[in-house]
Amino acid sequence: MSHPELYILRHGETTWNAENRMQGELNSPLTEKGMRDAARQRTILARLDLNGFSFLCSPQGRAFQTAGIALAGIADHIRTDDRLREIGVGDWSGRLRDALPMPKGKDPFMAQYEIAPNGEGFARLKVRCRAFLADLKGPAVLVTHGITSTMIRGLVAGEKAHAQRTNHGGQGRVFHLKDGAQFLLE
Repeated sequence: MSHPELYILRHGETTWNAENRMQGELNSPLTEKGMRDAARQRTILARLDLNGFSFLCSPQGRAFQTAGIALAGIADHIRTDDRLREIGVGDWSGRLRDALPMPKGKDPFMAQYEIAPNGEGFARLKVRCRAFLADLKGPAVLVTHGITSTMIRGLVAGEKAHAQRTNHGGQGRVFHLKDGAQFLLE
């Protein structure tokens, strides 16, 4: 399936990111570093020709706060789309990651999202992200979250999207997806 050109931003660092706390459906504000992350994304986007792009954002506060900084003076209108929200972590929302079970395997960090009691899980997240992508009518700038970004990038660029691991999950950076390829803009 062919997808339109995308620029994907993860929200800036939040107080709960800094505490290593699961957020899911809950929210915490950007830290000073998080605001710098968003400003850095704005600098990256300001160099691009985004004429004809739509601007879409998760309705969750941390993403919307990031969009307000990263898209200031760039986007005339930012629409929210609930399908860009972060994966639900159910009973683990607000809990410290270190206090939760850590599955064994190749990527225990990601596996925590799959085993969260009453969480959304990857299968339902994939359905939500596929529906979002199917409804896109043209090129877009997306402001979303770490796991949702990872899922969307995987659906658009395949496994090669996950080969480019970052210890910041994309905070302060912009992922560019075009013609099935992914590029990390820093």
